[in-house]
Amino acid sequence: MFEIRRAEPSDAQTAFDIRLQAIRHQCIGAYTAEQMLAWTVGAAKDGYGDLMEKHFYLGCIQGEPVATGMLDLDNSEIGAIFVLPGFMQQGIGLKMLSHLECLARELGLKAVNLDATLNATDFYRRCGFVGDEPAVYHAPSGLQLACVPMAKRL
Repeated sequence: MFEIRRAEPSDAQTAFDIRLQAIRHQCIGAYTAEQMLAWTVGAAKDGYGDLMEKHFYLGCIQGEPVATGMLDLDNSEIGAIFVLPGFMQQGIGLKMLSHLECLARELGLKAVNLDATLNATDFYRRCGFVGDEPAVYHAPSGLQLACVPMAKRL
């Protein structure tokens, strides 16, 4: 059974590991190997744990985390939607996205935005997000990645 729960500070390493595996599996071809390695370098203790203080969630199957997702209220932004490779293509990312959109509505947001990775733009379009103009995402680490800023009215 799939359940979504709020992440705790102690979940930071688990969330970081889900992110790392998802990026290295799903982003092949959309980004170079060098970009993916730079994107996934480091550890949760290098600041990823700070995200657990936001509206950060884990999607779990039988209590085991298999997906992540976050709502950044300050920026009306959805992010960190990652699914472990063995659980991709099962609707888990869609369930996490729907959960975050419902939460955003409950908290009074009228729209949400995100920076879609190049491999995820079609997924977000199917979910009602709009945006086609390429841009550059500037990660806190200094890494720069091509992305597509997208938005959705709630």
